[in-house]
Amino acid sequence: MTPSVLITRPLPDRVISEALTRFALTLREDTTPMTKAQCIEALQTYDAVLMTLGDPFAADVFAAAHAPRCRLLANFGVGYNHIDVAAARAAGVEVTNTPGAVTDATSDIALTLMLMTARRAGEGERLVRSGLWEGWHPTQMLGMHLTGKRLGVIGFGRIGKAIAKRAHFGFDMEVRFHNRSTLADPGMPAVQVGLDEVLETSDIVVIAAPANPSTHHLIGSAELAKMQPHAILINIARGDIVDEAALVAALTERRIAGAGLDVYEFEPKVSPELLQMENVTLLPHLGTAALDVRETMGLMAVDNLKAFFDGAPVPNPV
Repeated sequence: MTPSVLITRPLPDRVISEALTRFALTLREDTTPMTKAQCIEALQTYDAVLMTLGDPFAADVFAAAHAPRCRLLANFGVGYNHIDVAAARAAGVEVTNTPGAVTDATSDIALTLMLMTARRAGEGERLVRSGLWEGWHPTQMLGMHLTGKRLGVIGFGRIGKAIAKRAHFGFDMEVRFHNRSTLADPGMPAVQVGLDEVLETSDIVVIAAPANPSTHHLIGSAELAKMQPHAILINIARGDIVDEAALVAALTERRIAGAGLDVYEFEPKVSPELLQMENVTLLPHLGTAALDVRETMGLMAVDNLKAFFDGAPVPNPV
C-alpha cells in the first residue's frame, strides 16, 4: 500500500514531483502554520507528515492524538524547536530534519544583516526612496566599517562556522565564539571564549545557536548590558533566543548601536517599536529563501521519507 503523506505548506514543484513518485500526497495550500487541532488530525490521518517551521507538534498534540497512525515527521528545515521530540518518540513517531542544506544560505543572510546594519543601508535606501536625500557629503550617514573588527559568534555549529569563515576571510575580522561544548579545532582562526567575553569584546555579535529550552532568552537585559555601546546584535537563529522586549529597551536607550534581525520572538508579529527604529534592519525570515536551497531542503525531507518507508535508517534523524 502506498504510504499517505501530508505536506503542510506549498513547496517547490520539483519537491512535489519527487514525492509523488513514491507517496500518496495531500497538499495543504495554506501558507500559515497549522493549528494544534490540524496537527492532531494529521497524526491520526496520515502515515507521515512533511511539516514546516511553526507547525506546533507539541507534547499535548501527541497526547491528544493517542496512538497516532503517523510514524514519521519529516521536518522541512534544520531547526525543530516546534516539535517535542521526546513526546514524538514516546508516541512512536520518528523525527528527521534537513541539516547542511541551509548552511550557506543562512550564513549569507547573516552577512547581509551585518553589512546592512553596520553601513546603515536600510536607512539609506529609505532616505533615497523618500525623495529627501540632498546628495553626498563627507559626514552623511557614517556607519561602522566591518573590515578588521571583532566578530563574536554565539553557537559554533555549521552555520556559526560558515558565518565566521565569511567574516574572517572576506573581511579580515577577528573571531571569538561561544559554544556549549568545547571545540578542540574550530577549523579556522577563531578563539573559543565564554559568553560574557563574546558580548563584552565584540563589535558585532551574531546568534547562530539552536533554539531549545536552554537557549530561550539566552540574550536578555543582563546580556545586552554587557555589549559595547557601538556594538550590533544580529539574529539569524530563532527569535525567542532573544528577549525582544529587552532588545527594544537596549536599542531605545542606545545601550547598543543597532540590530539586524531575520527572526522574531513572536513571529510573524514584530514589536511595533522595532518597526519605527532606523538603526534596526528587519528581514522577513529570508535565511533559506533561495529556490535551489528550498528544493534541496525538500528533497532531503523526501529522502528521509523514502528511507523510512523502505525500512532503512533515515539519513537525518533528530
